[in-house]
Amino acid sequence: MAGRLERVPFEHPDAVLLRDEHVALGNRLYADDPAAVHRGGSEGIDPVSIIATFVAYDDDLPIGHACLRRLDGTMAGEVEMKRLYVREDFRGSGVADDLLLAVEQAARDEGVPRIVIHTGDRQLAALTFYGRRGYTPIPVFPPYEAVTYSLCFQKRL
Repeated sequence: MAGRLERVPFEHPDAVLLRDEHVALGNRLYADDPAAVHRGGSEGIDPVSIIATFVAYDDDLPIGHACLRRLDGTMAGEVEMKRLYVREDFRGSGVADDLLLAVEQAARDEGVPRIVIHTGDRQLAALTFYGRRGYTPIPVFPPYEAVTYSLCFQKRL
């Protein structure tokens, strides 16, 4: 990646902007799927659960985002990567790899044995990306069970 990666607060304006773009993309991608009515409840992120947030920049332009959160309920003690997103013009440039590595290191720093992720069955590039980086399928975990196009993965750290 030619730019830089910064660890920022979850509510940093650049992080919020990129998360909003990511959600809008998902809303467009799954607009015709009846299960999309459950997206709002499953996609919310409690800021208190956030361990780390990263934004990638090209000069001063925010181009990528990822964060790591602690899960609760039946998944208490687990960590999940959320909102790995790279703006379209910068995909294929290594930005996603840099963000993924930063999130995985933050998870290792937490001392957890694995990291989990959630994505959807229409996000073919994401499925390929995660598969090539050692993520393997696991059963869909809360709160994603009501979203029928959900796919979940793990990577042992």
